[in-house]
Formats: sequence, C-alpha cells, structure tokens
Amino acid sequence: MPSRWRLLALLGVAAIFPLAESLVLVLIGFRQAEGLIGQSSAVWPYDSYHDMRWLLVYHNSWWVFGLGLVGAIVLRGALSAVLVGLSWPAGKRRPLRRTLLLRNLGVAALTAAIVAPFAALAVAASVVSLSWVLFASLIPMVILAPFLQRMSVGAGWWRGLPTLELFGWSSLNFVVITVAGGLVWSAAETWTPVVAVAVGMVNGLLWNRTVRAAVLPSHVRLRRVPVVPIVVVLVLLVPLAAQVLTRSHKQTYTFSPPIFNRPLPANVPYAVILLAGHNSAYDGRAAADPNVERFSYEGLDSGGRPLPYRSTATHRSLTSSAQLLAAQVEAVHRRSGRPIALMGESEGAMVARTYLRDRPESPVTALMMFSPLVRTGRAYYPPPNAGSGYGVATGWLLRGMFALGNAGTAIDVYPDEPFIRSLLEDAPFYRFQLMCPIPGVRVIAFLPTVTAAESTPGLFTKIPVVEVPSFHAEFLGRQMVDEEVLDFLAGEHVSRVRAEYGLLQRLGAAWQAPLLTVDANPVWRPKAPPGPSFSSGRICGPVR
Repeated sequence: MPSRWRLLALLGVAAIFPLAESLVLVLIGFRQAEGLIGQSSAVWPYDSYHDMRWLLVYHNSWWVFGLGLVGAIVLRGALSAVLVGLSWPAGKRRPLRRTLLLRNLGVAALTAAIVAPFAALAVAASVVSLSWVLFASLIPMVILAPFLQRMSVGAGWWRGLPTLELFGWSSLNFVVITVAGGLVWSAAETWTPVVAVAVGMVNGLLWNRTVRAAVLPSHVRLRRVPVVPIVVVLVLLVPLAAQVLTRSHKQTYTFSPPIFNRPLPANVPYAVILLAGHNSAYDGRAAADPNVERFSYEGLDSGGRPLPYRSTATHRSLTSSAQLLAAQVEAVHRRSGRPIALMGESEGAMVARTYLRDRPESPVTALMMFSPLVRTGRAYYPPPNAGSGYGVATGWLLRGMFALGNAGTAIDVYPDEPFIRSLLEDAPFYRFQLMCPIPGVRVIAFLPTVTAAESTPGLFTKIPVVEVPSFHAEFLGRQMVDEEVLDFLAGEHVSRVRAEYGLLQRLGAAWQAPLLTVDANPVWRPKAPPGPSFSSGRICGPVR
C-alpha cells in the first residue's frame, strides 16, 4: 500500500473508535464520560488506562470482569497491531502480520496488568473525591508512557532509555488527550463526535511518529540496562509512597483554625462547633471563646464537654459521627442559649451535612463546609464478604494496595473502613445533595481549586461557594479566608468564584473514571432521586 494511502487508513482507523464511543455516549446522554473518548485510540499506556477504568467501574461479577478483561486485551491488542502496521516507516522491513498481532496481544496483557492498580486508584478517587488519589493514579501514566511505547514494535524494548523523540511525542499525547477532554465540555454536545474524529486523527499521527521514533531510534542510551522493568517497579511504588507520605502528614494533624484561638467578635450571634477531618486528633484543649468548641469523635464527658480523641476515632461511619454531633449540638445549645453554627473541614463537613440530613429540625442555623468531598460516591465496590456487585474486583485490588501501603505505618487505613463505606453505601445523597440549600440553614462551601480536578465538569452546587487557590484542607488560617468566615458568621453574604476553576474542571475531565449511574447499582437504586440516568438535573432534586 502506498505510504499516502497507509497514512489515510491509519487516520481513519484511529478516528473510528473515538467516534463510535462518542456516538454511544451522546445517544444515551452520558455526558460525564465524554472526556474519555480521546483515549480510546491513544498510544500506550493511555489506551489501556481508558479500558481498565471502564472495566473496573462497570463490572458486577467476577465472570463479567474476567470476560471483560480478556475482551479488552484482545480488542486492544488487535487494534494496536493494525495501528503499528499502518505506522511502520517506509523502507524499513515490517514484521509479519501474525508476529505483530501476537506481540501486541502480549503488550496489551502486560500493559493491562501494569495499569490496573493505577486505574483502580482513579476509581477510588471517584469514591472519595480526593485530589492526591487522582494524581497518584495519573502521574505514573505520564512517567511510564515513553518507556512503554517501544513495546509493540520489536524485541529489546525493555533495555535502554527512550529517545528524546519518544519523550516528546508521549508528552504531546498527554496534552492532546487533556485538551480534547476540555474541548468536549467547552463545546455543545452536538460537536462531540466532531471532536472525537479530530482527536482520533491526531492520535493516528502520534502513532505514526511514535512508531517511527521507536523503530528508527537516533541513539539509545544505557542500551544494555533493563531500564523499563526498573522504571515499572519504581512507578508501581508511587501510590504506596503517596499513601505513606499523606498518612505521615495526617498523623500529626491537629485542627486549630484561628477562630478556635481567638474570642468571637461581638457581631457573631452563634455558638460554633468545629469539626476536624479524617485522621485528625484532639487533645481536649478548650477554645479561647466559651462559645466555640471542638467536635469530638469520641463523644462527650459526664459534664457535656468534648472528649480528647486519637486519629483512629475519625474512621467511624458518618451516621455514627452524626449521632455524636447531635448530642454535642444539644449540649452546646443548652449551655450557650445561642443558635449553632457548624464549621466542618473535609470529613467534618460530611459529618455536619449528614447530621442536617437526619435532623432537619435542629438548633443549627449556619453551616460552613471547608474542602467538602464534592460529588463523592461516583463509583462503588461491595464489602469484602460480598461475592458479587459492581466493582467487586476493584475492591480487592484496592484492599491489596492499601494493605501494602499500611505496612510499617502507625495508622492503618483501609478502603472498607466505616467512613469510606458510608460514602459508598449512601452515595446518592453525597453525590446529589451535599452542595444543596438546606431549609432554615445558611450554607456556604469553601473549595480549594484542586477540587476542580476531583470531579467532572458541569453543575455541582446550588449554594454560595468561595474558591481558594489551595490544596485540600490547606487554606484555613489564611487572612482572607478567616475574614470571610467571620463575615459569614456575622450574617453577610459571602461568595467568591475564580475564573480558572471551570477551566481546571474541563481539563481534568479526560482523567476521571466514568461515573457509575445510580440506576445501575441495586444498592443505590432505592435511594436515587428521580430523573434520567446520566442527567445533572438530579443534583438537588427531590430525595426519596
């Protein structure tokens, strides 16, 4: 086949898969997953990362997972063999079709095994809406890309460093996928198939240049060194290291915002209860103002004062924590005679919101949520004693990874601890109702900009928000934020939206795991608000 026709065929094959995926998603109205379409014909390992995220979310038994895994490997291996064959540089002898097919089937199986832990972390990020989990999933993909892109062309791929060309093309591949995900959300949905064709054709060009750079390397450094296996092992340690480093920081986490250490201004009419987040600790120290008090995950003493607690106390279920909060709210209200304002950070925000869901008639008339877990519960895995259910294999993969991450640490964190299971089992409420108005309660959310990468674009809030350039749970204590807290407590309307927040949401769309619709999961179906399966109209809709 002349090189010109081979190039056209390459562009056509690379475009047909994103186009087909986009047409299916547009037809069923699954807009939240349209950011992934650019990866369906991308160069290794992003293509397998795409497949594994879909599989890990949308399997509901071990049989479905096994058959889906085999099917994904076969389809991906066959497609890659075709793309590699069409991309082979003219003048260079191409391997036999059978040889290319067998090699790419092996590459597909190996890449699926390498990528699976990171795809599982992407699913976990959909459960907890924490940026570090998503980044621990994505960063290894970017590192691995130039090292894995030689696998499909011939022997010796596992030795030596990739060339600068391969580093450049793999970096461009990441940029193309990211921008394509943003374009899908920036344009009207009718343009989604057009974007899919465009990104597919760009993928074809990237396959052409990547295969050429792999087959005709200018100079390979460390030619005798097994660089790729070394890099793969090191990269597989990234999520484990992220767990250990994050946990080491949180082991010393003592929640002490400025409002805890200063008297309340005279124009604040509330008594304030401060709720710290996951793995926080409390030494029992009283606040500077008698109308300010820390919430205790261990409950109250005989005098109605909050007990000290260790970080493991925060692992309890949200319903259990909300029951403790109810007793503390009543005690503070009785003692102070004031209406109550709740100020919760991360898990503390979720506890406060759970309390107000279960007790609509309460002394609480103001709620401030700092770094709440926005649109959490977008995926699922069943408890370890369940033999089936959506994400059953994902759950066991995560349990194995967290067991390794727990080795040698003082505090064990597991994907089935009661707090996490609360997010999984009550996902319809936390996904659709967290950021909604509450009758009789003034509500505001302070969101770090990193939250933009934690959830899909589109409508997610109907309450005032303050967007702060920051990481998760890292901005309390900043002067502007502290002033806005006091302004809100004094009765003023507070809201601050940053222009880059929406852009960051769109650029992160390509790297989210597809959300599991509440109608598919029998655990969620009875609790799901009415409405079309994939519609954002369910946000703040009627609660069953």
